[in-house]
Amino acid sequence: MLIVSYDISNDKLRTRFAKYLSKFGFRLQYSVFQIKNSKRILETVCSEIENEFGKKFSQTDSVIIFHLSKQCRKYCYGYAVNDDKDVIVVE
Repeated sequence: MLIVSYDISNDKLRTRFAKYLSKFGFRLQYSVFQIKNSKRILETVCSEIENEFGKKFSQTDSVIIFHLSKQCRKYCYGYAVNDDKDVIVVE
């Protein structure tokens, strides 16, 4: 699992980066995405960030990628407690 946190000053680049991340994961916070996928996909995401986006980031931008293993613990409080629950939609 990856946790990707970013602070990108360029609006257009930030929007494009968020759209890219949303293809593979979901938003935990405004600028934090969680990506759970296969090892191959996670490696692809990291590679794309480095090769496609890395050269476009300015010195004031910040992107941090956390690689989390299954042994890592996650503690949730407040609204975040609901993130791990399954949602069933009945129409």
